[in-house]
Amino acid sequence: MASIVRPPGPKPKGIVGNLPMAAKDPLAVFTDWARLYGDIFHYRVFHRHVYFINHPDLIKEVLITQAPSFIKGLAVRANRRIFGNGLLSNEGSSWLQQRRLIQPAFHHSHIESYAGIMVRYTDRMLTTWRDGESRDIHQDMMRLTLEIVAMALFSVEIASDKDRVAVALDTLMQLSMGARMLIPELFRRLPTRNNRRYERAARELDDIVYSLIRERQTNPTAASPHGFEDLLGSLLQARYEDGSAMPVHRLRDEVMTLLLAGHETTAVSLSWIWLLLSQHPEVEQKLWTELRTVLNGRSPTIRDLANLPYTERVVKEAMRLYPPVWATVRESVKDCEIGGYFIPAKSPVIMSQWVMHRDLRYYDRPTEFLPDRWLDERHKTAPRFSYFPFAGGPRICIGAAFAQTEAALVIATIAQQYQIRVDPGASIEPTPSFTLRPRHGIPVTLTSRSN
Repeated sequence: MASIVRPPGPKPKGIVGNLPMAAKDPLAVFTDWARLYGDIFHYRVFHRHVYFINHPDLIKEVLITQAPSFIKGLAVRANRRIFGNGLLSNEGSSWLQQRRLIQPAFHHSHIESYAGIMVRYTDRMLTTWRDGESRDIHQDMMRLTLEIVAMALFSVEIASDKDRVAVALDTLMQLSMGARMLIPELFRRLPTRNNRRYERAARELDDIVYSLIRERQTNPTAASPHGFEDLLGSLLQARYEDGSAMPVHRLRDEVMTLLLAGHETTAVSLSWIWLLLSQHPEVEQKLWTELRTVLNGRSPTIRDLANLPYTERVVKEAMRLYPPVWATVRESVKDCEIGGYFIPAKSPVIMSQWVMHRDLRYYDRPTEFLPDRWLDERHKTAPRFSYFPFAGGPRICIGAAFAQTEAALVIATIAQQYQIRVDPGASIEPTPSFTLRPRHGIPVTLTSRSN
């Protein structure tokens, strides 16, 4: 049998191979490898051969053209304790059934209703802020977006539990990547210190989510604030072909997935936006001028967004430089070919938004924060997957429109009232876990616009 011809890549280091995620700066490692080895390269982690794709056309092959040949990657499957068989982790016909059931909750007509919640909860948060105060803006954005998604999708006031969720989620993000992806399922169950921490955090989230479900089951006629059935109500009323209701553990999986994924990515995006605005006062000034001209101090509505194009470009450019999901991972379920190379079944395939969004072939001055680059005709005709913060294909993020609307409205609401400056000397490091979080938060000082 002929040996497999693999793409170029770094030389493996003995039996271990290469461990880029264990490096001090994994993002820099992947970026350097992409420049050295081109559109598709390969590295080995112990016995697993990993393929890294770095060209829009090849990314399209994986996410669209050959999508049936791939399933979600190892990071998601290694954390089924959290996501169960929710929309993020499920596959095949069962996933499609879930997607069709959940999709109406993200229809544009529903997002208009959610927009009021987004602004109202942001205004409520601002009543707790004070001029000259120091805060961790990342933690504030995490708690705000959690409250928004809980009320928008589940009609639940989660303010009393937001700190519990934040602490548990911090733990899970620390422990969900790296070694956990590489060890067999049996070893994830051993009572090691980190496994115990992981399980405690998971049980904390279980307790919150199951309480949320029980509360609605006890009071099934609880009114949704939207004028239509919220997502939790739709899930409770859903029936399988045999007439049976969705079992409580499946409800838990869907609620958990949407509660966590629905706030984490937007919170991360907002955190990086505040960092970038602090670093680029000329961009902040243009944003402020647009907001003052269009809104003149009043709260924004979803109808205002059409008149806030610079705000939209700020959000889009921030998601280019700091994509909330820094990489999309798939695993081949059968032998296939990508970029002229044979990809065996059960091979991990990585497509990195961080790397692609900073590629010189598609972006001039790629490391600079330039919202007006999106006015350039070059970017209007760029390849589809040169920019893909929400992935793409059949499994594109179901909440993309929700997240973009939320980011724009939150920015428009806060930036009118406060100037936010990152504390001098603060070390802000992006950490590639499930999302691209700031390792030590983002400490800032608030200055009221009224002063």
